Amino acid sequence: MKTTVFFTRDDANQDWHVVDAQNQVLGRLATRVASVLRGKHKPTYTPNADIGDFVIVVNADKVKLTGNKVTDKSYYRHSGYIGGLKETTAGKVLASKHPERIIEWAVRGMLPKSRLGDRLFTKLKVYAGPDHPHEAQQPRPLAVNEKERA
Repeated sequence: MKTTVFFTRDDANQDWHVVDAQNQVLGRLATRVASVLRGKHKPTYTPNADIGDFVIVVNADKVKLTGNKVTDKSYYRHSGYIGGLKETTAGKVLASKHPERIIEWAVRGMLPKSRLGDRLFTKLKVYAGPDHPHEAQQPRPLAVNEKERA
């Protein structure tokens, strides 16, 4: 009789990866990062368990948007009060004090909308500049493009 083996978080070997977002297209970068956070690149992938890896994204302020998305892509938030809808464009977010939020929002939208998704999102570390405080974890470079993976 054959059985299906499910892996838990205790069985997982969680590695650290670093991605340089400079001149990377936002959507392609976000899909690769979300896939690694979920653990879909591993043969031990289990949909209901946190077995993915940690991902560090550096140079988030230099991410590339294709087409007219810098001016046309809008992000919305609401204060909860009548008439409290706020809108900002992707260009304003990249030029703001926290340009790393554009990558965080893109990746968060690709994760499950559950407690598991919240836990996976905490394993994403995004920094606007080239430096990060996670050298002790010895992160390995993560290939984003098909050319880099081959």
